[in-house]
Amino acid sequence: MLTYESGETLAHRLDPRSKMVFQVGFAVAAFARVDAAWLAALAGVASVVLVTARVSPVAVVRSYWFVFLILAGGPVLATVSVLPFRLTPEAAVGPAMQVARVALVFFVGAAYVQSTPVRETRAAIQRHVPGRTGQLLGVGVALTFRFVPVLRRDLVAVRDAMRARAGSNRSIVDRARRIGMLGLTRAFERADRLAIALQARCFAWNPTLPALAFGRADYPVLVAGLALAAAPLVKLFL
Repeated sequence: MLTYESGETLAHRLDPRSKMVFQVGFAVAAFARVDAAWLAALAGVASVVLVTARVSPVAVVRSYWFVFLILAGGPVLATVSVLPFRLTPEAAVGPAMQVARVALVFFVGAAYVQSTPVRETRAAIQRHVPGRTGQLLGVGVALTFRFVPVLRRDLVAVRDAMRARAGSNRSIVDRARRIGMLGLTRAFERADRLAIALQARCFAWNPTLPALAFGRADYPVLVAGLALAAAPLVKLFL
């Protein structure tokens, strides 16, 4: 799973708030229209984002392969008709375009995750969502970014241990049950240790967060995000 990696790219130097606005604008633009030309233009934008953050699209697909596998099932199921059995490739065009726009949002989100420290994301949330709600959201996002990759590594370790002990000879249901139970057990154990660690470190709801400031490069990104969000509205007036 992709996580933050320090670097000196343009994406690393941007303020997290401008990147958040760009992400939201890109998602709005991606889900507002479903024509091929529009998706091709957004694919070009997503490619620029990946290059700017130096994120490999292959690494994104490898990290979220299960999600992409589920998404790919839509066009496949649309192509196959059971009663009577026949293949209709043209029926997969619509679902494939739907999958494409979800994939583009994933690519842009992966660039944000790899180029933005968790503390900066938390700082951006807490400074713009007032009160305890913002603090709760900031802590939740920070813990999610740190906790989910650890849980994934635990599940992979359980799966590899089962394979080493000839667990592949068991039924799929039995393997899923064992991995699920062991995964939940480790998740609760890690949650208990996390709670103790937070208490030992005098966890604060309102810690000193890093200072955030827009640079020159942030304003074009901010404008691009707002333009992407407003682009679907232009079609209504044309």
